[in-house]
Amino acid sequence: MVGLERVFGPVFSRRLGRSLGVNNLPGKICTYSCVYCQAGRTARLTVERAAFCDWREVVEEVDRALRAVGAGGVDYVTFVPSGEPLLDANLGRAVRAVRDLGVRVAILTNASLLWREDCRADAAEADLVSVKVDAASVGVWRALNRPHPQLRLSQVLEGLLEFSRGFGGTLITETMLVDGVNTGGLEAVAELVARLRPSKAYISVPTRPPAEPHVRPPGAAKLVEAFRAFADRLGEGRVELLNLPEPPPPPPRWDPVAWLTSTASVHPLRLEHALAALEGVVDDPWEVISRLESEGAVEVVEYSGARYIVRRVGSAASDGAGPRDPAVSTV
Repeated sequence: MVGLERVFGPVFSRRLGRSLGVNNLPGKICTYSCVYCQAGRTARLTVERAAFCDWREVVEEVDRALRAVGAGGVDYVTFVPSGEPLLDANLGRAVRAVRDLGVRVAILTNASLLWREDCRADAAEADLVSVKVDAASVGVWRALNRPHPQLRLSQVLEGLLEFSRGFGGTLITETMLVDGVNTGGLEAVAELVARLRPSKAYISVPTRPPAEPHVRPPGAAKLVEAFRAFADRLGEGRVELLNLPEPPPPPPRWDPVAWLTSTASVHPLRLEHALAALEGVVDDPWEVISRLESEGAVEVVEYSGARYIVRRVGSAASDGAGPRDPAVSTV
């Protein structure tokens, strides 16, 4: 079978359909350390772009994965690493080369670097860009997203608006709601999202194990309130709730162990979904998962009554401040 390190899936995305993921960062490197992040706490909190990997190797892996999956097996190749994709200084080159393979490309970004012209240019190479808009006030932004101390919310929001005005592809937004953290002031967030004029605004809740144990999804009444606030400003047809788990992924088309570990590092898998995907691909799916868990390659954790396979590498570190205390951020 094909051996791949930086490509995972395809997984069934609630926003993108069949998504072949690209993890273009070596570990959890990000500008934020969001309390709800399914990839865990940020190992390296930074705002400095760098060439973290050879973009040609990334494109080669995508090409091999597309051949393994077959024609029509992927709706998007999605740059969605365990951290912030725009930190990769070679992202634009990689996106252009992947598009040349004849497939649509998406980028899922927290939007914290779009105030930079080079980052806006790289993001604009994609067919679809999903931007995170979780908060409209500094206090909530700090508590929820825990940004690098050099970032300023006003600068981040200005960059978002600038990108939305110039981007010629499909722009969507995602707002993650965490009970008791950003479930107040929803009207201000909805107003901000409306100014971006996305083709669709998604309201999400945590459905996989988060970085911090206190994170819980809001109740049904708060979700209805959020939907109403967004729909009043954008129209009901442009707002969608993402409050249900995604369907199970298809069986792996390359090395099943690499498939499992690479997917779990970005996209935690429900245990029963992983077992079903591996059925018929390996002799004993339980043995494979148990062995990887005993080796420390993955971990099986419980969240909201379900068990998930996760892979979280590294411990919290920063080039400015740890993710638990980025309190020097200013407006």
